[in-house]
Amino acid sequence: MSNVSSEPTVSEEPPRKDTPDSAPQEAPSTAKTPSATREDPGAGEDATSGEEGGKPVGTDLKERGKSEEGERDEAGPADPFSAFAPEPEFVPGRFRRIARRTGSGLTRFFSHEWTLAALGSIALAVGMTWPTLRHPATTIPQDIWDPTLQAWQMSWAGHILTTDPLRLWQANAFYPNQYSYAFSDTLLGYAPAGMIGSGPVAALVRYNIIFVLVFALAFFGAYVLARQLGVGRTGAAVAGAAFAYAPWRLAHAGHLNVLSIGGITLALAMLARGHGFSLRRGYEPDKRRWGWVLGGWLVAAWQISLGFAIGIPFAYALLTIVLASAITWGYKHVRRRDVHRPFGWKLFFANLGGGLVFTGVSGLMAYPYLQVLKQHTEARRSAEIIELFSPPLKGFFISPLESQWWGEMHANARSTLVWAPEMTLLPGFFLYGLAFAGLFVSVWRLQHRILLGIGVIGTVILAMGSNGPLNGDIGYMTLYRVLPGFEGIRTSGRLMVWVTLFLALLAAGAVGALSERAVELFADRTQSEVGNRAGAWRMATLIPLVLVLAEGMHQYKPNPQVPPAPVAMSTLQAPLMVLPTNELLDMNVMLWSTDGLPKIANGGSGFTPADQETLRRNMEQFPDEPTVTQLRGLNIRTVVVLRNQAADTPYARAIDAPIDGLGISRTEQGDVILYKIDG
Repeated sequence: MSNVSSEPTVSEEPPRKDTPDSAPQEAPSTAKTPSATREDPGAGEDATSGEEGGKPVGTDLKERGKSEEGERDEAGPADPFSAFAPEPEFVPGRFRRIARRTGSGLTRFFSHEWTLAALGSIALAVGMTWPTLRHPATTIPQDIWDPTLQAWQMSWAGHILTTDPLRLWQANAFYPNQYSYAFSDTLLGYAPAGMIGSGPVAALVRYNIIFVLVFALAFFGAYVLARQLGVGRTGAAVAGAAFAYAPWRLAHAGHLNVLSIGGITLALAMLARGHGFSLRRGYEPDKRRWGWVLGGWLVAAWQISLGFAIGIPFAYALLTIVLASAITWGYKHVRRRDVHRPFGWKLFFANLGGGLVFTGVSGLMAYPYLQVLKQHTEARRSAEIIELFSPPLKGFFISPLESQWWGEMHANARSTLVWAPEMTLLPGFFLYGLAFAGLFVSVWRLQHRILLGIGVIGTVILAMGSNGPLNGDIGYMTLYRVLPGFEGIRTSGRLMVWVTLFLALLAAGAVGALSERAVELFADRTQSEVGNRAGAWRMATLIPLVLVLAEGMHQYKPNPQVPPAPVAMSTLQAPLMVLPTNELLDMNVMLWSTDGLPKIANGGSGFTPADQETLRRNMEQFPDEPTVTQLRGLNIRTVVVLRNQAADTPYARAIDAPIDGLGISRTEQGDVILYKIDG
C-alpha cells in the first residue's frame, strides 16, 4: 500500500468558487473528502493516485456522456424547443379538482372522531334496542299504550305546523277541551320527523326510528361531554354506555319523553367547548368559540321542547351552572387582577342571544301548561301523589323486570315497592363499582371528584322525594313547594337522569386513568414486542365498557303488535267518539286518528280531565235520550262502537240497544257499529 497523502487530491480540475447565481457544485462521487481520508486509509490511497477501480476519474464521466448520446440517437432527434422551455405541467380540469377536493373532504369527515362516534352510537343503539326495527310498521316497544300516544303526538305536531301552526296546542284529541296538546309532555322537538308521512303506519315507523335514535343520542351526548371535560376515548365510551343504557331506563321503554335525555349532555358539551372549559385543563381563553356556545343554547332549547318532566330540572341545572360560573369567574377576575381572564364580546352576545332563545322557548312551552293547570286543577300533582311515587333508598339497588341480568333475580325485591315501574332505579352495579373507584383513582382532580361525589349524593336525596331526609323537606319537597314547574312532575324519580350522569363521569375518570396507566407502563415503543403488549393492555381496558353495556341489556322478546285501525277515520264525519273508552284504549284511538286527524272526544294522557271522566261515565248508557242530547250539545256527529271490545263491558249496551225515536241511524261494518247523529 502506498502512503496516505496529507492533502488528498479531490479532482483533476481546479476548484470553482460558488457564486450567488449558481447552486453549490457537489464534488463527483469518485472524489474523496479529507474526512473520508482520515477515516478510511484505503480511500486515501485511491485519492492520492487520482484513480478509482484502476480507472482515471474523468474516464467514467466520458463513458456516461457517450451512453446518454447513444440513448438520444435511438429515441430519435431531440425537440429543439426543449432547450428554451420545459414540458408544461399537467393541470387537472375543474371536474377532476372538485372530485379530488370532495374525496378528500369526505375522507376527513368519515374518519373524524365525532363522525365515527356518531355512527358507532347508532349501530350500538340498533343492537341494544333490537327487535325495534325488525317490524317497525306493525310493532312498538314495551306496550301498546303510552307509545301509541307519543306516536300520535309526533304526527299531530308535524301535521299542524305545516297546515295551521296557530292551532298547535288545540289538538284533535280530547275534544272539545282546549290546550289538549299540553295534557302531557309533547315531544314537540320531534315535529320535523312528524312532517314525513301520514297515517298510523307512518306514525309507527317514525316512532320506532326515533326510539332507536334517542338511545344513540344519549350515548353520543355523554361521550362528547366526557371527551370535552378531558377523559380519553375509552372512558368517554363508558360514560356514554352508562348514561344511555342504565338498567333503570328499561322500565321506561314506553316513555319516550323520559328516554329523551341526549340533548342535555350534548348541550353541556357544546357550551363547555365554546367557553374553552374542561375539568382537566380548566379555562383556556384561546379555545373560546362563540359558535359552539350559540349551538349549545339551541340544543338546550330543543331539549326543553321535548317536555318538562326532564326539561324542568335541566332548566334549573343550567341556571345553577350559569350563576356558579359567573360568580367563580368574577371572583377570580377581581381577586387575581394580574391574571388575564378574557371573556370577549362575541362570547357575551352568543350567551345572551342563546339564553334569550332558551328562555323564549321555555316561556312559549310553559304558557299552555299554565293554562291547563288553570282550567284543570286535577292536572296539578298534589303532595300526596308525590309521596305515592317517591322511591325508597332500596329502589336504587333494585332492577326493573326488563333487565336481562337482574330482572328475575330481583322479583321479590320489586314486590315490596308500591309502584315498581317508577321505583326500580338501579343504574348498574358495575357502574356503582367504577364510580366508587373513580373517587380514588381518576383523571379528574381531587376537588372535581369530591364535587362529583357530592353531586351523586345530592341528586339521590332529591330523587327520593318525600322519602328523603325529614320527609323530603331537605330536598325535593322544598323544590316542589318553592320552584315553579315541579308541581307538574309526577315523580321525583325523574332526577335519576342526573344521578346517572354524575356516576357516569366518575366511572369515566376511573377508566380513563386505567387506560392512561396502561399506556405509560409500555410507553417505550422502540421494540415491536413492547408496542404489541401496550395494545393488548389498552384492549383490556375495554372490559369495563363491555360490562356496563351487558348490564344494560333487556330481556329479548318480540315487541307487541299494535292493533290496526278498525275503520278509516278520515272517512267518518267528525267530531266523533269511539266506544268503549278508557285511558289506555283511547291512546290507540289517538294513533288511529292520525288518518286524517279528525276531532275526537277520546284521549289518554297523564291526567283525566273532569269533563272527560263525566262523558265516559254517561256514555255507558248510550244510546238513550240523555246521552244523545249530550252528544248533540258537543256537536259530535259519529259514534264508533267496537263490537268485540265493547262486549262484557259497561258499554255493551251500545251494540244492539233500540234507537227508535232518538233521531240517530246505525250501520254495521264488520266488527264496527257506526252511529250517525243528526244535528
